[in-house]
Amino acid sequence: MREVCEKRGKELSGSPCGRRPGLRRQGGNWGGGGVGTHEAGDPFLPHLGGTRMNMTQARVLVAAVVGLVVVLLYASIHKIEEGHLAVYYRGGALLTSPSGPGYHIMLPFITTFRSVQTTLQTDEVKNVPCGTSGGVMIYIDRIEVVNMLAPCAVFDIVRNYTADYDKTLIFNKIHHELNQFCSAHTLQEVYIELFDQIDENLKQALQKDLNIMAPGLTIQAVRVTKPKIPEAIRRNFELMEAEKTKLLIAAQKQKVVEKEAETERKKAVIEAEKIAQVAKIRFQQKVMEKETEKRISEIEDAAFLAREKAKADAEYYAAHKYATSNKGTTVLHYCLWSFSIARSFPTQRSLIQDTFWIKIAASACPSLPHCQP
Repeated sequence: MREVCEKRGKELSGSPCGRRPGLRRQGGNWGGGGVGTHEAGDPFLPHLGGTRMNMTQARVLVAAVVGLVVVLLYASIHKIEEGHLAVYYRGGALLTSPSGPGYHIMLPFITTFRSVQTTLQTDEVKNVPCGTSGGVMIYIDRIEVVNMLAPCAVFDIVRNYTADYDKTLIFNKIHHELNQFCSAHTLQEVYIELFDQIDENLKQALQKDLNIMAPGLTIQAVRVTKPKIPEAIRRNFELMEAEKTKLLIAAQKQKVVEKEAETERKKAVIEAEKIAQVAKIRFQQKVMEKETEKRISEIEDAAFLAREKAKADAEYYAAHKYATSNKGTTVLHYCLWSFSIARSFPTQRSLIQDTFWIKIAASACPSLPHCQP
């Protein structure tokens, strides 16, 4: 500014770009000779009006108010996910009205909230030490506890055990119950024999205490990983398991051989039973054939006997009629005649016919011995 003033021939005095001699301020402007206008062509004369300054201050104030409102809204509006409940603290005191899922508003910087899950959740307890009854220290890498908190029990449990209730009711309890179990059993039992029971024992122990201390918190499942044991002991267990595996393989091979032999035996038995059944069926078939032939023969014999009997009856009837018609003939002559008739068919007679004619002769001469055949 000083350089500019010097170039103008030191016309200005007072301030760096002061007013010329004889100029005075009138009506808010610098003028000369009582004229209240700017000197023509002078761009360095500042406009000192208050309008522009007032607008800038207003803009700054509005921006500050808007920023404050945004900050307050950001601090007061919060979102709760599905499956959670929000518990509120005001001045460190727990409020009695939890909020469900969705957007909610609270007093910023005065009220705080914690989100508590009410669906299934898994708590992990890692690297849990465990001392057996024999004094061997083992470590369980991870224990997973699947639990669920009922919505109606959120307020009471948070009030009694804070929003981090799982640390008190689950994590610490897991350490206690697992140490009690290990101290009552040997390494062999913990690592092999009773390992499959650890999950259920922990679940029952936790749930038993929770039913008293925190009703509404349910243990769904407990999963325990295989314990870490000292390397030397682990190698011994591996060798022992290898020997057991060999023994099991040998036993399985023996069972396979026995099963194969049993299969062959059953196969032979089935084949023999098949042959016996076939023979039995054939025998029954032959017996039925013979019985059928026998019945046919009996039927034929009965038919033949009936025919012969009918024929003999007819001949007897004819002879009887003939004898009746010859009553005048002498008895001796009739007897001889009857006997001759009975003997007249030596090649064609049958037992029935012989019997028939003998009866005729005997009836004709019963008193004569020589008439008997």
